[in-house]
This record gives sequence, structure tokens and C-alpha cells, in this order.
Amino acid sequence: MSQSDPERQRRIERLKTVIRGLHEGDHPAHVKQQLAALVRETTSDEIVAMENQLIDEGMDPGEIKSMCDLHSQVMREVLVKPTIPSYPLGHPVDTFLRENDAVREVVEQMREVTEKVRGLGDESLLPPLLERWREGCEKLLELDKHYARKENILFSHLERHGIDGPSQVMWAKDDDIREMLKAFREALTAEGAGLEEWQLIAEHVVVPLLDGVSEMIYKEENILLPMALEVLEPEAWAQIHRESRRFGYCLVKPNLGYVPTEASKSDPALEAGRSAAIALGAGQATGEQLQAIFSVLPVDLTFVDADDRVAFFTESKDRVFERVPSVIGRKVHNCHPPKSVHIVENILSSFRSGKKDVAEFWIQLGPRFVHIRYFAVRSKEGEYLGCLEVTQDITALRALEGERRLLAWEEEEKA
Repeated sequence: MSQSDPERQRRIERLKTVIRGLHEGDHPAHVKQQLAALVRETTSDEIVAMENQLIDEGMDPGEIKSMCDLHSQVMREVLVKPTIPSYPLGHPVDTFLRENDAVREVVEQMREVTEKVRGLGDESLLPPLLERWREGCEKLLELDKHYARKENILFSHLERHGIDGPSQVMWAKDDDIREMLKAFREALTAEGAGLEEWQLIAEHVVVPLLDGVSEMIYKEENILLPMALEVLEPEAWAQIHRESRRFGYCLVKPNLGYVPTEASKSDPALEAGRSAAIALGAGQATGEQLQAIFSVLPVDLTFVDADDRVAFFTESKDRVFERVPSVIGRKVHNCHPPKSVHIVENILSSFRSGKKDVAEFWIQLGPRFVHIRYFAVRSKEGEYLGCLEVTQDITALRALEGERRLLAWEEEEKA
């Protein structure tokens, strides 16, 4: 950055003043005029820093989220398009941008169909338009992979640099888009709707959905990704690249050409620890043995330490909820969708105070019935050490009937 930190902070303070005015009811045209000169000097990371500081000063992230699109619309006409640092083909940013291009094309096709539905006078012409809507909706559902990589990997690395505004604001907007997509898909499976009902769906579901997707593309390309390229080191991008495969890609496959920076070699002390025996109260095991034990447990474990940071998780082959190494050290509040953060905070607060020791939930995930339990972990003296999350797919267990004894296994072996 060529200008001093005090100059940067002065711009951020001026941005905060203008945005507070927008939240308090200033007319967007007036705000746009105030921003015109200021934003031309402002970088994308300063806009994110402005949101971070507003949150730190007590502004509800939900309020920022509710005004987020208006911020974007006001700034769009005055914000100078950022110069994105160069990156090779196949780099994570290259993949994010190519996905956006593919999604942008689908959005434009769906806008065309939506306008035809809104202006339609003959219901007999509706079926082929609905079919095109269905095709577009199925393609947009792929956005979940794009958003999941952003939320679980990219945001984790930005948070290590003190940038956690996107986790609280962008993730909430992503979830809004997911909800609108879900509502649209459900509408498309309903039967018996007439032309007027479909036109209402176009007006109140499809148009807001397409606008939301377009706004998110704009925010990623003009704020999030340029800032990430400026802030993150090559080793971070290498890790993002490696872990992205866990979540998959949206409508495109990554280009070839990117050669990730090799991770530094393991610490010899850590390697030695793999074979060193660890006392476990009733016996002992090596680090390697413990890792192997965790990998075959029929449950997923995630441990959050006393500072509310993710300390470790088990890597069984059929995890219910995906985890990637980037999550290690991340504040657990940032690992959850913003709408559920207050629940997480309440659970941890009740564990820390000693009010509760267990929190238990069960949910239906498609055909899977999932049992989730949180346990307060304490020392022998009662000191709070952290929280253990235990997740298990109990679909098959719920279906068990009668009994199966050891002799049954022996009979099967003889057969």
C-alpha cells in the first residue's frame, strides 16, 4: 500500500460516516454524491475493513446484510473497477471467476425466460418456459459448491488476517440465495398452478433470486477476490487449491496450469510424536494409533478449545459434514451460517458457565437421519477445556430390529 496507515484509516472513517447515514435514511442519491470522490481513492480491502469496524463497534451484521445490496448499488457507479493481480490458469481465483462467468450466462438466460413469463397472455405457451426454468434452476443449484468453498476455505484464510466481515455478511447473503433457490425449486415441482400464480412466482421469487446471484458475483469480483489476491500468501492459495476438491466445482472444471507452492516439510518433532506413546489414563497409544482409531470410529468428532477455536477433527471416510484443514484455528462462530451463530454462542456460554454439559439435536438430511451432540469437556478440577462435537448418521441404527449375536457372525463365516 503506497499510502500510510493513518490516511487509510481516515478514508475508512469517512466511509463509515457515509454508510451510517445510508442506514439512518439518507437518500441514496445524496450518499452516491458523497461517495463519488471518496471511493475513487478507496481499495476493496478498505471497504471490507469498513464493514469489519462497523461490526466491531456494535452494528448488527444482520443490519449490514439487509443493506448490503444497497451499498453495492450505491458504490457500483462510483467505484473504480479494481486491478486484479495476475494469477495463472487453474489458480483458485481463476476457477471462482470462470464459475461466475458460467453462472452469469445462466442468469441472463433465466432473465429472458422470466420476462416472457411475466408478459405472457396465453397459458398454453407456458410449458416450454417452465422447462427452461427447471433447467436453469438445476444449474444454479451448483452454486452451493462455489459458496461452500468460499465460506469454508477462503473465508478461513482471510480471518487469519483479521478479515472476518465477509464471513458474517457474505455468508448470510449466500444463505439467502440458497433459500430462494430452494423455494424456486419447490415451486417448480408443484402441480396445478395457473398463469397468474407463475407470474407471481416470477415477480416475487425468480427476480429477487437472479438479482441476488448477480449482486454476489459483483461483490466477489470487485471486492472479495481482488482483496484476497492482495492479502493471501502463495502457501494459502496452495491449501485452498488442495482443499477445494472436497466441495467440488460449479458448472466448470478447473483449468490446468497452476502449480501450487509446496508446503514446508513437517516439523521433525511432530513426526517423532506420531510414534511416541501418549498416556491415556487406562493404557496408552501412539499418535499414529490414535489417528487410525479416529479414522474408523462410526462418528465424526470435532474439538473446539477453551478459546472457541477449532483444534482438531477426525477424518473418517464418510463424514456427515465436510471439514478441511483450513478450519484449524478458526473461531467456531465463523464456521456456522450467521443465522445460527447465536445458538452456538449460547451453547458455549452455557458450557463455560457450568450451567449445562450436553446439547443434543437430530436432523433429517435427505435420506439420512443425523444425530448431533455437543459435550462440555472439563479437567479433573472442573476447568472448562472446550467443546466436543459428536455427529453420527444413525439411519441404519434406527432401522435395527430383533437381535444379532456373535454366533450369527460365526455362522456367516462358515457359509
